[in-house]
Amino acid sequence: MKKLFLFLLPPPKWRTAAVIVTGIIVGMGFFVFHISKATSYLSDEPTTCINCHVMYPQYASWMHSSHREWATCNDCHVPQDNIFRTYYFKASDGARHASIFTARAEPQVILIKQAGENVVQENCKRCHQDLIDMVQLTEHTGRTARNGEGRFCWDCHSEVPHGTVQSLSSAPYSLVPRMPSVLPDWLSTYLKSKKDSITN
Repeated sequence: MKKLFLFLLPPPKWRTAAVIVTGIIVGMGFFVFHISKATSYLSDEPTTCINCHVMYPQYASWMHSSHREWATCNDCHVPQDNIFRTYYFKASDGARHASIFTARAEPQVILIKQAGENVVQENCKRCHQDLIDMVQLTEHTGRTARNGEGRFCWDCHSEVPHGTVQSLSSAPYSLVPRMPSVLPDWLSTYLKSKKDSITN
């Protein structure tokens, strides 16, 4: 173990530079963690979904739907059967979303993936059990719908809860809560004073 440690240690003349570079990388990591509001993804707050601007139409349409009174984004889009599956799904789906949005590779029309379809179908049935029990719709799952042996709930209820939202440009003027600034207060104050001194 000691040999491995000594092997990984840079030569003496490079140690100061290595410490500085490591400090910069760690500092940038903490900064990215802060500005991405990473801890907000542990909550069930719907405003977390608009950390990325591409979700504004979905947030705005949910905000004006009847589901707003009864369900948050996570109530529909995250498994609710046990805590381990809930946080595993949030982590894996969140990592995929973060990588796509960071790379600016999001499509103009955001479509739900197969894993998401399965979860939403489960949650529709979970919440509306009393309504669908009499007509045996409880047996329809994401897999049976894809195999043509049933339908997704939203095949008939296509406007619940997001209306006809199909693309980023479908709701260009949607009103959503303004995201707080990621700048620390001291930096905002400094920049404002600099701007004021330049304009005066």
